Amino acid sequence: MDLRIPSIHLILVVALLALAVVIRIADPEPIARLRLAVFDTYLELAPRPLDPALTVRIVDVDEPSLAQVGQWPWPRTHLAAIINRLKAAGARTVTLDLILAEPDRLSPAEFAKLFADAPALAPMVGEARALPSNDHRLAEAIGAAPAIVGFAADEGSPGKPPPARASFAIAGDDPEQFVPRYSGAINSLSILSDRAVGLGAVNWLPQRDQVIRRVPLLVSVAGTLYPSLPLEALRVALKETTIFVRSSGGSGLPAFGQRTGVESIRVGKTEMPTDARAEMWLRFSRRDPQRYISAHTVLDGSFDPKAVAGRDVMIGTSAVGLLDLRATPLDPVVPGVEIHAQALEQMLSGEHLSRPAYAMGAELLFLVAAGAAVAWLVYQLGAVAAAAMGVGAILTVFIASWLGYTRAGLLFDPVYPSLAILATYLATSLNRYIETEGDRNRVRSAFSHYVAAPLVEELARNHDKLKLGGETREVSVLFADVRGFTGLSEGLNAEELIQFLNRLFTPLSEVILAERGTIDKFMGDAVMAFWNAPLEDPRHAHNACIAALRMMNELERLNAEWAREAQERGEPVQAVRMGIGLNTGGACVGNVGSPQRFDYSILGDVVNVASRLEEATKTYGVPILVGEQTAANAPELAFIEIETAVIRGKERGERVFALLGDETVAQSARFVRLKAAYARLRAALRDGDGETAAKSVETCRSFGFPELNAMLAMHERALAT
Repeated sequence: MDLRIPSIHLILVVALLALAVVIRIADPEPIARLRLAVFDTYLELAPRPLDPALTVRIVDVDEPSLAQVGQWPWPRTHLAAIINRLKAAGARTVTLDLILAEPDRLSPAEFAKLFADAPALAPMVGEARALPSNDHRLAEAIGAAPAIVGFAADEGSPGKPPPARASFAIAGDDPEQFVPRYSGAINSLSILSDRAVGLGAVNWLPQRDQVIRRVPLLVSVAGTLYPSLPLEALRVALKETTIFVRSSGGSGLPAFGQRTGVESIRVGKTEMPTDARAEMWLRFSRRDPQRYISAHTVLDGSFDPKAVAGRDVMIGTSAVGLLDLRATPLDPVVPGVEIHAQALEQMLSGEHLSRPAYAMGAELLFLVAAGAAVAWLVYQLGAVAAAAMGVGAILTVFIASWLGYTRAGLLFDPVYPSLAILATYLATSLNRYIETEGDRNRVRSAFSHYVAAPLVEELARNHDKLKLGGETREVSVLFADVRGFTGLSEGLNAEELIQFLNRLFTPLSEVILAERGTIDKFMGDAVMAFWNAPLEDPRHAHNACIAALRMMNELERLNAEWAREAQERGEPVQAVRMGIGLNTGGACVGNVGSPQRFDYSILGDVVNVASRLEEATKTYGVPILVGEQTAANAPELAFIEIETAVIRGKERGERVFALLGDETVAQSARFVRLKAAYARLRAALRDGDGETAAKSVETCRSFGFPELNAMLAMHERALAT
């Protein structure tokens, strides 16, 4: 079995796999959503089991509580009473998932202000002024309990949170540069925050679909690091003072200067894996009514104290009108306090989800390996065997991804590698089909549009000339390129542009074929051709030059037609100009590819020089420039040596000639005198004789060769300076 793969097939495979890798690294939104959809499905199929022994309790300001106690906001004395009752029941920590940023409007002092102008109520007003504020009473309750108060980091707020209660021990890079960063914060009243033993951010960062899958464990506010509310609740519950953060370079392994972000966070012996931004993937459990305690039952004392004894309690709201509702992969509507409660439960249980730093690399490696194997099988064994292998690879990646989730809490994406493998299979199968169909009538289909008809017949009679490989042969190469094509094409739509190019290249191609040339390729607004291959042509340099002259004549004819048509339409017309470069030299010519599919082309420095000569026509303003060997091989034609120039990509100078006409022009008296005058011009420029050079320019112009006008004008400008 031939293990070689044809170049076109190989290029296609490499291009497809490279494109797949680039797209995955760029990670556009549709790709990210597919990945998240898979992770959401995993979570729906296997959520985190609820452990009653670790369950965090939520004191919920729900609809029944509003109906029993009254509309929100309640007097802060109610919150103080709830905290006091929870402390008395043995709660380990009490976390307020509320931002109390303004003074309580129901405090006695506020009552005194309201009725200060009522003389009849003066005694009551005086007593009210002497009473402590509701905020003061809440602060006392917060101070008496192990309470945690939240703040909201906010980019547009000028405030800054009080100093963090936790201290940080950092291994590796400073995590402040990786975590979500904010310029300010919305804080609870300082009288409340100052009495709390813990202070944490309540921020959440959903994806574009507004579903919360991760929570930040750390945030930066005005350059200062703070823990999130659930992380701070964990620290207080474990009676720790320090949060340990490990970032890139802090694991004992060399980071080689790469700042890859945060790797993990630890409180005491409890460690949480995070992504680079210190966000923790949430492994949600299903909602359980036992997690909730209605706030009004705590106020009236009817709740079961055993439900909170030794547990961590969070106070939050689920009432619809209080607007603290979120979406998770398991539920479209969840109170925000439950997200924090589940985050704390997850940290306590240790049942985490993580997408390791090597996940994308492993996925890309599998994608490339499986995709390359499928592509190879498509070529070697056919589409059916490749399809079986592809299905097996896709099943493997899905099974491995599921096992990684259920057994180790690891998140690997099975969808994108599978789609990439499928796309590779379809594209390579289609390409293989096209290649198989294209193998028929190889001689005529390969050469009929590029070589003159007599040459095609000769090749058809001599099949040995269509063997894979090549030979070294002297050839003449032509490059032709349209000048100002961008400007010409701006006013044309796609159909008009194709019609324009077809109308331009049809007569030019006919000229090349008529002069025994072989068209190598069309490159947008350019064409490349060569002579003396595949069949020998002793006059290849001459024929290439004659083709170039005839191409210029055809272009002038087309310009005249376009001008007449534009005049009839009453539209302006822009003349089409073209530059041609010709060069002669040794090259490797032959069939490049595989026995099943190959291209007939030439390789060598002669091709590069011809291309550079075509580019140089822009500099000299001469339509046709040829190399030294081309001019030497066709001495009967009208050449003028321009100068010896170092062409881009060459180290030594190359004699450059302008082709002005055929044998008739070369034998004319005016060309002979022009050639002598231009030689005097070059000598004067070389000797620094400006006066003689200026006269020589005028003499050259008088012989009426418009092809040299642009170059002579260039010399005039140089002499004037």
